[in-house]
Amino acid sequence: MSEELKMASFFAGVGGIDLGFEQTGLFKTVYANEIDKYAVKTFEENFDIEVDHRDIRDVSADDIPQVDVFLAGWPCQPFSQAGLRQGFKDLKGRGDTYFELERLYQQKQPRIIFLENVKNLVGHDSGRTFRVISESLEKAGYHIKFQVMNGMDYGNVPQNRERIYVVGFKDYEQYKSFEFPRPIRLTTTLQDVIDFEKKQEDIYYYSPEKHKFYDELDQGMINLNSIYQWRRVYVRENKSGVVPTLTANMGTGGHNVPLVRTKYGIRKLTARETFNVQGYPENYKFPKSQSNTQLYKQAGNSVVVPVVNRIAEEIVKVAVKDKDRVTTISTKY
Repeated sequence: MSEELKMASFFAGVGGIDLGFEQTGLFKTVYANEIDKYAVKTFEENFDIEVDHRDIRDVSADDIPQVDVFLAGWPCQPFSQAGLRQGFKDLKGRGDTYFELERLYQQKQPRIIFLENVKNLVGHDSGRTFRVISESLEKAGYHIKFQVMNGMDYGNVPQNRERIYVVGFKDYEQYKSFEFPRPIRLTTTLQDVIDFEKKQEDIYYYSPEKHKFYDELDQGMINLNSIYQWRRVYVRENKSGVVPTLTANMGTGGHNVPLVRTKYGIRKLTARETFNVQGYPENYKFPKSQSNTQLYKQAGNSVVVPVVNRIAEEIVKVAVKDKDRVTTISTKY
């Protein structure tokens, strides 16, 4: 490889952002930090590095190798519409972790920064939260562009998942030349990511004995090969033909869990299917010791990999000097 950009990944989760970048063939994660021990196992199962399994507050800039790119999808719950939206005031200490990332990029000064978070980050606290983040990046010398993108419009995955993506460049010319990818047609179907024909394990199926609202599901879930949700007191069909936004609490049951009806009965998605919906490749591996509850959480906390990959390819076009490699990427879509 004539040129390879080294990356440091923070709040790395199971490596969805890293994967999207590495799929270009021109990026390589050399350092990753993640506090969740279960996500660490999944990350290490798929990447050839040992994850720094510490709270980011305990990470020193000296612990991080010199890299070209910082990646970060820091905890989104403090800014999510589905949560309490406490932002930087989040009582669980998740909101202020951005400032730990800021501490590190101020000292390491990577050429490029890539951030991902929930759509609501833009409007949180009347825009003040995102303004703080933008100004912190600019003060550190980064020129930034950002865009809210939906997985079904930009990643060709059948999931309604809107996220904000922020790209910062030290180099002003690279910043000026960079453009986010344009929307593409959704051709991936529910049948491509969910196996409606196969009988799954019994643990995935709902029953009258285990679910007190089963009768309502049975009456409301009429169509095979469609997506439904139990919304506390009623059944809702997702008529758009895509999966609603996956969440981290899918493994706990309850409302808003995506459900399907097949000839074998009513069931939730398998863990593998939730990763399919996020655009992970079939060869992405799960640790044998990992529970479904943890895998659901990991999928819900992750990213739409193809969206990240398309953004990474646009970064390649402005940041990589090997124009032959860039030409190969630019003809992909």
